[in-house]
Amino acid sequence: MEEMMLRSAAFNDHTLMPSEYSHDSGDVSPPLEWSQAPEEVVELALACEDPDAPTGTFAHWLLAGIDPVTTGLDAGEQPTGAVVGRNDFGADGYGGPKPPAGDDPHRYFFRLYGLSDPSGLRPGFTAEDLRVAVQEKIVASGTLVGTFVR
Repeated sequence: MEEMMLRSAAFNDHTLMPSEYSHDSGDVSPPLEWSQAPEEVVELALACEDPDAPTGTFAHWLLAGIDPVTTGLDAGEQPTGAVVGRNDFGADGYGGPKPPAGDDPHRYFFRLYGLSDPSGLRPGFTAEDLRVAVQEKIVASGTLVGTFVR
């Protein structure tokens, strides 16, 4: 599997995410950029999940159907033609960090997947749907981890 670079102009890997990208500040997704996808990639998918949530891993953002020529997203941008999944807040699109007040910092794993075949996902898909759909199709990936505390 090939490694794709994934980064943000808003925070570095394993550092604090600015509060402007939190749930309490209006759910604006952070800017992301990544390296060009390998030639065999036909679709990109993106997930942001918090494995430190009290109820288990919590999905904050799910996107599929991203054109593989895309190399990033501006803050708050939803890529044209992308298929938007349902986050664990029960809404479509990005739902920013909102860990319980007083918790140690939570980690937010942004994962980009380069797929060799279309995912076939439909609007409103879940994190589990994404895991199943991409399982045998990932040929490249990248990860960026942000942290957040309230």
